[in-house]
Amino acid sequence: MSAQFFLQQCLIGLTNGALVALVALGYTMVYGIIGLINFAHGDLIMLGACLALSLVTAFGLATAGPTATWLGIALLVAACGLFCGMLNVAVDRVVYKPLRNAPKLAPLVSAIGVSFIFMNVGLFWLGPSDRSFPELLPSTNLLPGEGLQFTWKDLLVVVVVVPLMLALSLLVRTTRLGRAMRAVSQDPTAAALVGVDVDRVIAATFFIGGALGGAASVIYGLYINTIGFQMGFQNGLYAFTAAVLGGIGSIPGAVVGGLVIGLVRALSSAYVGERWTGAIVFAILIVILVFRPEGLLGRRTKEKV
Repeated sequence: MSAQFFLQQCLIGLTNGALVALVALGYTMVYGIIGLINFAHGDLIMLGACLALSLVTAFGLATAGPTATWLGIALLVAACGLFCGMLNVAVDRVVYKPLRNAPKLAPLVSAIGVSFIFMNVGLFWLGPSDRSFPELLPSTNLLPGEGLQFTWKDLLVVVVVVPLMLALSLLVRTTRLGRAMRAVSQDPTAAALVGVDVDRVIAATFFIGGALGGAASVIYGLYINTIGFQMGFQNGLYAFTAAVLGGIGSIPGAVVGGLVIGLVRALSSAYVGERWTGAIVFAILIVILVFRPEGLLGRRTKEKV
């Protein structure tokens, strides 16, 4: 195994990890605000991928020219982001909002129920078999020589995922909505007493998390080129693992956790074998949480009574 092979696997891992991190942000944002593990998030992304495939087919993007293709991808990201964001807000209003003050187990079970509903909608939409997502981007190597491979699909992940992560970080740190999110995360009751509209902040959080998931669904389809009604479970599980590994509730932690998961998956698949990848990922997760239960970038918090 050469150094070039190792570097190639690291490049693959970082690219996949960035995509995992984008999905993990949806988990960590919702948990950070209301303490809910939204297990339906992975299947929400699956529905976004269904919409992306339908739009690609309807508008004939598979046969479009380069300029039209890139413009179409931008519109796909916007359309699927809006779709997933609005659907996430609707689920919050109908399912999660009435359970705000219920025991924590009730919204958790409800989230699992929403996940199964979404999965069956995806089954109706796509059918029982996996569907091929058209190859909209060429597989040309953008790096000089015949060493490391970095294609247009890899570039797409970087061009879309990195700006979205930076924009989210700026939103949370510098905007009025971001300050309201931090206030609600620390103490919803105190935030309401000083004039923060808690329900509006929670709805905005669900919309932003869903919109990021919608963008991830488009990138996933273009990068993997295969979607199916069960794709949400595995991808959601890895993204949730990344959020926990980095410190659930921490936005930088979700990014770090996603990159770590991506690197571990790529290196274990290359050097150990694909069938051992899941076991290795979760073994590393267990070891880290044994010594640092709050995650890599999480902070210890006292239990409120």
